[in-house]
Amino acid sequence: MSGVAKNLERINLKGCTLNINRVHSRARGRCDAVSFNGLAFVVAYDPDAADGIKSQTLNSLFFLDAKLAEVGSGKEALLQTTVYLSDMTMKAEMDEVWCEWIGPRDNWPQRACVGADLGDDVTLIEIVVIAAQI
Repeated sequence: MSGVAKNLERINLKGCTLNINRVHSRARGRCDAVSFNGLAFVVAYDPDAADGIKSQTLNSLFFLDAKLAEVGSGKEALLQTTVYLSDMTMKAEMDEVWCEWIGPRDNWPQRACVGADLGDDVTLIEIVVIAAQI
């Protein structure tokens, strides 16, 4: 875990010290990644809101790679993934990009894909993961 970003907060909660690493987002009031006790929690999206689900998926996965690295993890350590799509008819196209990116079976996390209102007309995908720190 030597590559972990040093955004460490020490929080004293009922006499217990919690060491939480937060990677703050450009958006107000949230983090792109948080790590605690050997686990990393990361959200990924396409910061450029490219045209089409394949482009947004690829850009989101590049963003995910970068944020996982910031908290000392990687796609080979993914445990759980939830993919949120603005339109479930795009799932097959998203899956093509996902399967190319995720690689061999040993990398496959538990994964769910959910249709969701993502709050605007340009965001097609968000990906939320839990990963082990390596």
